[in-house]
Amino acid sequence: MFIEPKRGLGQSQKTGWIEVICGSMFSGKTEELIRRLNRAKIARQSVTIFKPKLDTRYHAVDIVSHNQIAIPSIPLDNSSQLMALAGECEVVGIDEAQFFDVGIINVANELANQGKRVLVAGLDMDSAGVPFGPMPALMSIAEYVTKVHAICVKCGDLAHYSHRTVANNEQVLLGEIDSYEALCRKCYNL
Repeated sequence: MFIEPKRGLGQSQKTGWIEVICGSMFSGKTEELIRRLNRAKIARQSVTIFKPKLDTRYHAVDIVSHNQIAIPSIPLDNSSQLMALAGECEVVGIDEAQFFDVGIINVANELANQGKRVLVAGLDMDSAGVPFGPMPALMSIAEYVTKVHAICVKCGDLAHYSHRTVANNEQVLLGEIDSYEALCRKCYNL
């Protein structure tokens, strides 16, 4: 379980940091991101949330988890837009970071250097089991990394692979249970 760094109400943040929440599809990444962002709001911290514009699976604007928990966000075409829109907020949330360009790495670093808490969620591997987009670099520069796991639909063990169930060789294929299933290492390699 992730324990948030202690900070009193109204106390200004002197040092920023990056938190990455990663894992396979159906592992609860977005749900955990929303939970942390809502806790920051309860603590009266100003929060701004972003997602890639291409992710319209559940909603064009809101970030929505698989179990329909939602929070408003700002959809972006690329990472360079994020810096201007983050403004003076204390906490920045970024969902589906694997879909952003590699510039998101410098953006996250710059925001943390400005004293912001940067919460990033995304797939750590694509459906081929290969590290996905900027996620490996984001994990390496983060102060905190939380890897969450799904449950293997074949055997019930912990799953960390997003197995694609439809014929398509593109790295990016938006989908849900109609296109993907969570598998453990053994079942993925069968």
